[in-house]
Amino acid sequence: MATLLEAKNLSKKFGNQMVVKNVSIRVEKNSVYGLLGPNGAGKTTLLKIICGMLKQTEGEIIIEGHKWSRADLHQVGALIETPPLYENLTAYENLKVRTLLLELPESRIKEVLKIVELTNTDKKKAGQFSLGMKQRLGIAMALLANPTLLILDEPTNGLDPMGIQELRDLIRSFPKQGITVILSSHILSEVELIADCIGIIANGQLGYENRINANENLEELFMKVVKENNGRRLHE
Repeated sequence: MATLLEAKNLSKKFGNQMVVKNVSIRVEKNSVYGLLGPNGAGKTTLLKIICGMLKQTEGEIIIEGHKWSRADLHQVGALIETPPLYENLTAYENLKVRTLLLELPESRIKEVLKIVELTNTDKKKAGQFSLGMKQRLGIAMALLANPTLLILDEPTNGLDPMGIQELRDLIRSFPKQGITVILSSHILSEVELIADCIGIIANGQLGYENRINANENLEELFMKVVKENNGRRLHE
């Protein structure tokens, strides 16, 4: 399968602290890549580097065969941490603000609302949405500019089982629409159901990367990688 994105030896240092060290991942086109790791492992920092929110200290990113530049940001949609919503506005109004900022046609709003199944919210304010609805609205905002790469950071955090299933189905639908997804999580069972390939990061270092293997015990693999990497110190 063709490669959409490669991260090569990415490192990120804040002051004297190395948060991500020499991480290399390869993401196949039209797939879901699951980035697994315990809290504080460096997942969010790595995703922020990939989507341009942070500048790496070392390393490079290759996207569709060329070195990543700011011009490639139009290909990337991201939902990192909490969705940036105006709670006093409707779903449509929240998206209208973003289309004006990005100079996108208003017709795109109905298209993304249909994708995330929020077409029937009418005049309901975003502040009255369930957590799952807020997550889907955040994803709709990330989809407005027709990205080829969608980055989701812990998208199922805090959702009830119904909300998790709805979001799972939504994420699995994206590769068929030509959208590659990178999502981070520490919920192994969910990633196992969603992802085509996984990377396991612990203590800022990638300890494993491969396609999902149905015959492998993901929990045992995860614990093994985490223990091995937490036994190492990040040397500067």
